[in-house]
Amino acid sequence: RAASRYRRFLRLCEEWPVEDTKRRRDLGAFLRQRVAQAFREGENTPISDPEACDQMYESLVRIHTNFYKNKYPRLKDTTFTGVTVEDCRMILATDILKQMEDMKKGTWKRLREKFSANKPEEDLK
Repeated sequence: RAASRYRRFLRLCEEWPVEDTKRRRDLGAFLRQRVAQAFREGENTPISDPEACDQMYESLVRIHTNFYKNKYPRLKDTTFTGVTVEDCRMILATDILKQMEDMKKGTWKRLREKFSANKPEEDLK
């Protein structure tokens, strides 16, 4: 039975998309990492709580298949602010978040970082 649970999780990991725009914050990558940790011995991994394991799998399947999105359809594909799903994806992309974080820095801090990054090269001359 542990072998079949392991294979089900592997199949789910294969189907789950990886979002390259969310480096180090991607649910698909996190899922793969957790499955590898939980099933260290592959099909021979002993499962201490099979019921909890099955519940976790079923919950992940519901997320992956958009169960609740389909069960409770929305009238519009926007939030109350009018932001679309695509806008949210773009805003939550790692590169955009980094740019926004950089914009929050003051001018003095940006200048200090810029010149401190160049300083080691000058020392080598």
